[in-house]
Amino acid sequence: MSEDKFLSDYSPRDAVWDTQRTLTDSVGGIYQTAAEFERYALRMASCSGLLRFGWSTIMETGETRLRLRSAQFCRVRHCPVCQWRRTLMWQARFYQALPKIVVDYPSSRWLFLTLTVRNCEIGELGTVLTAMNAAFKRMEKRKELSPVQGWIRATEVTRGKDGSAHPHFHCLLMVQPSWFKGKNYVKHERWVELWRDCLRVNYEPNIDIRAVKTKTGEV
Repeated sequence: MSEDKFLSDYSPRDAVWDTQRTLTDSVGGIYQTAAEFERYALRMASCSGLLRFGWSTIMETGETRLRLRSAQFCRVRHCPVCQWRRTLMWQARFYQALPKIVVDYPSSRWLFLTLTVRNCEIGELGTVLTAMNAAFKRMEKRKELSPVQGWIRATEVTRGKDGSAHPHFHCLLMVQPSWFKGKNYVKHERWVELWRDCLRVNYEPNIDIRAVKTKTGEV
């Protein structure tokens, strides 16, 4: 009798499916404990249960890989598999758009901005994220951001050592080269003040702002 083989036996790079599926089982188990959320648990139980892969050749390199051809996903908001797939989708869209952005704005530069708040309890996370989104909307209207040509914002929530939630924004800002030397330059201290005022809090939030550099170290 032949032994069962896993997807990672054929394609080690796809072992991440096992990790995400395990996380989905864990979250589904939590939903299962509450009667009003049982329907979500049932949907998550069958999420990505059947994945159809096919061999595909990368034209540029000639390398042959397994690629997902079809699957059924539950689309439950907090499903780890679906969240992971959604992240990949947005990454792919950005990578597809990037070449045109480079052609249209060849001299533009990028800034990587991280906006944080104090850690909160898990039960307060929804309220805190709502406040953060409102604060970012307010910050969009400030004069400091008017020279920014465009941006991408992603939300990340990590877990603190004490079990609390640490929500924060990662932002990629596109600016003109003159940003770094002209009157539009915003110092770190001003970013802290700006985010604090938009959050409407009475503490100094942690901010990280840095220029994205090339492999050669150029800004």
